[in-house]
Amino acid sequence: MEFHRLLFTFFIFQALIISQISILCTANSKLFREYIGAEFKAVKFSDVPINPNVDFHFILSFAIDYDTSTSPSPTNGKFNVFWDSTNLSPSHVSSIKSKHPNVKVAISLGGYTVGSQFAYFKPSSVRSWVSNAVTSLTSIIKKYNLDGIDIDYEHFQADPQTFAESIGLLIKALKRNKVISFASIAPYADNEVQRQYLALWNKYGDIIDYVNFQFYAYDKGTTIPQLLSYFNNQSSNYNGGKVLVSFQSDVRRGLTPEDGFFDACNMLKSQQRLHGIFVWSADDSKADGFIYEKQSQEILD
Repeated sequence: MEFHRLLFTFFIFQALIISQISILCTANSKLFREYIGAEFKAVKFSDVPINPNVDFHFILSFAIDYDTSTSPSPTNGKFNVFWDSTNLSPSHVSSIKSKHPNVKVAISLGGYTVGSQFAYFKPSSVRSWVSNAVTSLTSIIKKYNLDGIDIDYEHFQADPQTFAESIGLLIKALKRNKVISFASIAPYADNEVQRQYLALWNKYGDIIDYVNFQFYAYDKGTTIPQLLSYFNNQSSNYNGGKVLVSFQSDVRRGLTPEDGFFDACNMLKSQQRLHGIFVWSADDSKADGFIYEKQSQEILD
C-alpha cells in the first residue's frame, strides 16, 4: 500500500514538473527583430520606428567569410563586412543603442549571395574555420559594439556534421568569451538547408536562443491556416526552440500582412506561442514608411 502511495506521489510530482516546463516553453515574447543593410538603400537605424515596450534587435546583413575583391572568394572563416557600413557604422550603432535602451544589434553570417554568386559555407577544416571565425568576428563585434550573431548560410559545400560542429563551436566560443549574449539561426523549408540546420540544432540547440524561421520563403498566397500549420511543423522540428514568425516587407512570398499575417500572430498570441516577429527587411520597408514594423510592435507590446 505504501509503495503505491509513493508511486502515485511520484507521478503527480512528475506531471507538475512537465506542466511547468510546458508553461515555460509556451510563453509570448515581446521580441521584434529586423534585418538591415543588405541592399544598400541608405536606410539608417534611426529611420525605423522603435516601440520602447518591445525588445528590439537590428540584424546587420551580412558578414561573410569571403574576400572583398570584385570576384569574391571564400576565406575559410575570415569574415568581412558586406552591409552598408556607411549608413550603419560603429558610431550609428552606439547612437541608436544610447537613444533606445531596449535596442540590441546583431550580425548575420552568410546570406544568400556575395556579389553575383552564391555565398557558400566552405570550410577547409572545422578547426581552422572556427579559429579564423572566432578571431575575425570578435574583432568586428567589438568594433561595432554588437550583442549577438545570426546564422544565415543558405548554400553549402560541406556535410551537415561539419556545419553543425563549426557553427556550434563558434557560438560556444563567442559566448564563453562573453563576446556575444545571444545567437540565432535562420533556416527555411528547403531539404538541404533543413538537413544542415537540424544537424546543428540536434547537437547545439541548447546554446541557440532564437530560430528566425523564414516563413516568407513559402509560396506566395500562403493562407492563415497554412502558416499556422507550418509554424507547428517547424516548432516540432526545432523542438524546445523559440521559433519566431516572419514576413517579407516587399510582400513577394509567404503570408503577407495584407492577407492575414497579423491575424495569425494574434492567434498564436492567444495560445501563448508568439515567441516574436522578425522582418526581412528594413531596406525594403523604407519605401512604405515602415507601416508593418509599427503594426508588428503593437501586437507584441
